[in-house]
Amino acid sequence: MTNHIPEVLLNDGLKVPAIGYGTAWIKGTKGVQNLKTALDLGYRLIDSAFNYENEGVVGEAVRQSGVPRDQLFITSKLPGRHHKYVEAVETVQESLYRAGLDYYDLYLIHWPNPKVNLYVEAWQALIDAREKGLIRSIGVSNFLPEHLDRLIKETGVVPSMNQIELHPYYNQAEQRAYHKKHGIITESWSPLGRGTELLKNEQLSAIAAAHDKSVSQIVLRWHVQLGAVPIPRSQSEEHQRENLDIFDFELSEAEMKVISEIPTTGPLWDQDPAVYEEF
Repeated sequence: MTNHIPEVLLNDGLKVPAIGYGTAWIKGTKGVQNLKTALDLGYRLIDSAFNYENEGVVGEAVRQSGVPRDQLFITSKLPGRHHKYVEAVETVQESLYRAGLDYYDLYLIHWPNPKVNLYVEAWQALIDAREKGLIRSIGVSNFLPEHLDRLIKETGVVPSMNQIELHPYYNQAEQRAYHKKHGIITESWSPLGRGTELLKNEQLSAIAAAHDKSVSQIVLRWHVQLGAVPIPRSQSEEHQRENLDIFDFELSEAEMKVISEIPTTGPLWDQDPAVYEEF
């Protein structure tokens, strides 16, 4: 199945699989088994974070899976409490030690934490960590255009990706347009809405029936055709397999329009990047 997953070109020349596997709340021995199953099915983009406290799970699953390291694209994220330059560099190193890896393919600043106002300092730390070979590609998560503008202006380095909440109930059209203009790939967290009524939506159900696919597959295909990289999370082998099976059909322009025009309800949680502080 791996060979059927297209790749997306980043602005630094690296390529990333068009769909990934999210690991939030996946821990311990059971987490290792879940992730091994995902790797066996063909997932190659794995998303983790320092604050998920499961970088060790990711590393162990990689070692047990036997998948060559150079075939994987492994991500982690810098927590808000370590935005100071020295702490950021040390946290990247600690992330690698936890996972038992020599490098991360992608490392993101998890949230901008604008009140603390150290995200540019943290970004410089990631730039330097990349130059030292600890990270292959650097990006951000939950950054608004105003935050991205400042990073680019003060360092001259454009993030390769911005991981944001994105689903049909929160389609982030303006944010995605900004990304496209600046050559930043959008990565989608909670691509299926996480706990919403999205999967029961009548319009989505009708489109799913027309393609003989599930609503989840329709939504994930919508992400891909938007040019976004979804990272769904599932501990069920059936759903893991189903989420990968989205590259043998295409949504029409009319269907894409229907999905994109589903009335937005906004973010699922009270986490406005303009004010939210994550530590």
